Amino acid sequence: MQNFDLLLFAGNSNLQLAGKIADYLGVKLGNMEVGRFSEGEVQVKINENVRGRDVFVVQSTCPPVNDNLVELLIMIDAMARASADRITAVIPYFGYARQDRKDQPRVPITAKLVANLITAAGANRVITVDLHAGQIQGFFDIPLDHLFAAPVLLDYFKKIKLHNPVIVSPDVGGIKRARAFAKRLNADLAVVDKRRVSGEEIEAMNLIGDVADKDVIIVDDVVATAGSLSEAIFFVRKQGARKIYAGITHPVLSGKAKQRVAESELEKMVITDTIPLPDGVNDKLVVLSVAGILGEAIKRIHLNESVSSLFV
Repeated sequence: MQNFDLLLFAGNSNLQLAGKIADYLGVKLGNMEVGRFSEGEVQVKINENVRGRDVFVVQSTCPPVNDNLVELLIMIDAMARASADRITAVIPYFGYARQDRKDQPRVPITAKLVANLITAAGANRVITVDLHAGQIQGFFDIPLDHLFAAPVLLDYFKKIKLHNPVIVSPDVGGIKRARAFAKRLNADLAVVDKRRVSGEEIEAMNLIGDVADKDVIIVDDVVATAGSLSEAIFFVRKQGARKIYAGITHPVLSGKAKQRVAESELEKMVITDTIPLPDGVNDKLVVLSVAGILGEAIKRIHLNESVSSLFV
């Protein structure tokens, strides 16, 4: 894509994905230094002219979450103070999204706080993939393009031979995502209904739907410790599921997640590259790239074309 008004920069969170996006667009990553002062403060220096340019900054707020978030804010501030015409924050994984409401007394709404910080830093627009909750779009006072990784994941599952496939949501909150998946694959739908006593203890689990003698795909937006995923895998196996797969957008994989995935009865866990994989991952993981979806969104936004066809 030869258009010299567009500049693409990247922080340190996911340079590999940023490079793939640059390749898709046919541009080079912008020349910028993102380092640290001796005491650990983030230091940013843009080494090329951004005045009057359409600037896109790629940065996931993945672990280390706070470092990557502050990097993003300081990069945006640097672009704004260098008189960029428009600054779009490309955030493949939007962290702090799980605290999106006050579900108990005296807790923050961090998703709204982070949205305010990004806007205050000087961003004019945001692109992100598979928000934990769709209503987070409304937390921003600037335009936000909410893309979905489903087309990338679906392409994989369409190519493998599945026996009577059924899409399973690991909790009631993921029904909408699972239903959309099931519709595109022409598959049945099931939901694991969990009743928790505490964060660690489950009172009861029920299955809404039928998985007996069927291949199961458990879909979710994020896998952190893989606790809920492991519970769902064990439960659907007890209900007679044949092969079990998982389709996950954001592979946070913290705590005991890698061990749980390795020891689970999953055939494959299909994930995307919104977050770089930690060391020591196993061969059950299949990594697909969202660079094409993000690159196409960037191109269309830059050219003032419609991006609605990407919202599928």
